[in-house]
Amino acid sequence: MFIDALKKQNPKLIEIAKDLWQQGTILPDTYIIDVDQVLINGQHLLHAAKQHGIKLYLMTKQFGRNPWLTKKLIELGYPGVVAVDFKEAYSLSQQGIPLSHIGHLVQTPTHLIETLLRRNPEIITVFSVAKAQAISDVAVKLGRIQPIMLKVFAPRDVSFTCQEAGIPFDELGATVEALQQMPGIKLCGLTHFPCLAWNARCQTTLPTVNLQTLIRAQNKLKQLGITLTQINAPSATSTSTIPLLAKYGATHLEPGHALTGTIPANILGREPEHIAMTYVTEISHHYDGNSYCYGGGYYKRSHMKYALVFPEHGFSENRFLENQFLENKKTYKTVRILRLGEPCIDYHLTLAGEHPIGSPVIMCFRTQVFATRSDVALISGVQSGNPKLEGIYDSQGNLKNHGYHC
Repeated sequence: MFIDALKKQNPKLIEIAKDLWQQGTILPDTYIIDVDQVLINGQHLLHAAKQHGIKLYLMTKQFGRNPWLTKKLIELGYPGVVAVDFKEAYSLSQQGIPLSHIGHLVQTPTHLIETLLRRNPEIITVFSVAKAQAISDVAVKLGRIQPIMLKVFAPRDVSFTCQEAGIPFDELGATVEALQQMPGIKLCGLTHFPCLAWNARCQTTLPTVNLQTLIRAQNKLKQLGITLTQINAPSATSTSTIPLLAKYGATHLEPGHALTGTIPANILGREPEHIAMTYVTEISHHYDGNSYCYGGGYYKRSHMKYALVFPEHGFSENRFLENQFLENKKTYKTVRILRLGEPCIDYHLTLAGEHPIGSPVIMCFRTQVFATRSDVALISGVQSGNPKLEGIYDSQGNLKNHGYHC
C-alpha cells in the first residue's frame, strides 16, 4: 500500500532494513521503526493540534504498544495514551505510562476496573448504563469521582465488524438520567468511531455520518443542561485532518497511524508525516510458480499490493533469470503480492513469480502490530546515517533482546 511512499519519503529505511536482515540481527516477520521519523511526525501533529486548540492522546497499538517509543513521544508533549483495550491499558500503566483514555474500543472488564482506576485514567468511555454503574461503584469505594465519556450511535451510522457498540442516540435522555444517580462518575464527554474515513474515489479524507451523530448528541446533551469538556472524534487523525475536525468542534483526537506515516492519504507520499515503518521478511520456498515468504505480520485491512525483493542475496533455482536481473544493475525487484484467501492463518505471504529462496523482502502497508505475531525493531539515527538498534520487542511491547546474535 505504501511501498512507493516509502521509496519516496524514507529510502534510507529500506537500506537499513535490508542491512539488519543481512547481518542476521533480525529475523523474517519483523517491523523496523525509524524512531527519529516517528518523533518528527509526532512533533508535526502536536504543532497542528496546538494551533487549533486540540488535545492529542497518543495511540500505540499500531506500533505494538511499545513502551520505549511511547515514553519518547510523551517527552515531546503528549499527556498520555489512549489504550483501546484493557490489556494495553494494563501493560502500559505497568510501565509508568499515563493513561489518558481507556474503554474505547474495548470496555474495561469488571475485575480490572479497580486496578485501572488506581492508575488515575483521565477519562473512561462506557457503552452501557451497566458498565457506568460498575465504574461508579468502584470509584465510590476508592473515594473518587471518575470522569466518563459515552460512545453514541444511530441506526444509519457505520461501524466495523466486531466493533459495534454504544448508547443508542434515542436513549441518550434516559441514559443521562440514570447516570445522574451514580455518585462515583461524572459525564464529561462523547465519542464515536470512525468519525473520518478515506475516500478512495475522491482521494481525500472525509467526515462520516458518525461525526454528524456525535454533534447531534452534543447538542442534545446541551438541551438537557449537560456541559461537556470532551468531544473525542477519532480515526484518521493527521496534520491535514486536525483543522477539519476542529471546525466540527472536536476537542480531543488520537493519532496512531500518522505517527508512522501510514495514513491512507499518504499513499503517494505527499503528507507531512513521512513513512517511518517497514516490514521485513524472506523468501521461504516456491509453489506452483510463485514465491512464499514468511508471514506473521498480516492485517486483514492492510491493502498490501507490492513488495521489494532483493534477489542477489538469495539462492535461485533459475540462475539465468537471476543473472539477467543482476546485469541490469538494479538492487531490487518490485513484485506483486498475491491476495490471501479468507479465512487463513498467515503462515506465509505469497508473491507473484519465482524469486531466489532466502532473498530479503521489504513491504510497507497499513498494519496493527499488536494483532500480529511479529517482532518490532526500533532504530534511531536512520536519517543521520548513524543507525542504532535500540531494542527488539514482541508485538505486545515486551523487550526480547538486542539482536538474535547478541
